[in-house]
Amino acid sequence: MSNQAPNEARVIPLRPATAPAPVTGPAARPTGPVADAPQRPRPVLAPRQTPPAPRSREPLWRDLVGDVLRRERLAQERTLKDVADAARISMPYLSELERGRKEASSEVLAAAARALGLGLTDLLSLAQDELTRLAQVRPARHRTPSASHHDGMCLAA
Repeated sequence: MSNQAPNEARVIPLRPATAPAPVTGPAARPTGPVADAPQRPRPVLAPRQTPPAPRSREPLWRDLVGDVLRRERLAQERTLKDVADAARISMPYLSELERGRKEASSEVLAAAARALGLGLTDLLSLAQDELTRLAQVRPARHRTPSASHHDGMCLAA
């Protein structure tokens, strides 16, 4: 049985931000095993420092590929069901690919590309073009000179 008044909850903070204020009234006198336990001072924790937000987020490859898949499907005026059936993948999975929610294997990407009349290299090339376009829009950070004629952008299929 509880000694607490009805409709009164006992709150035990897990990490107090400041030292607890003294409690007065009937709740100030704990009863039972809690009253017998030795009281030790609670540490005062400093608020968490949040890391600074990055200036701009790098685009994720899965987002780029998903955008290309969706853009190609809509350009052909085809439904998710039609392309998913042709690629022999589930419609919800194709939807998740297009929204950048899933990382697809090369086999799945190749099947989706074939269903859209593209090769895997075509799909990856279109995604690389989008990545290059986005990289030109974003302000360049301190890049080191590159001996490559690709300026650091290179894909392997």
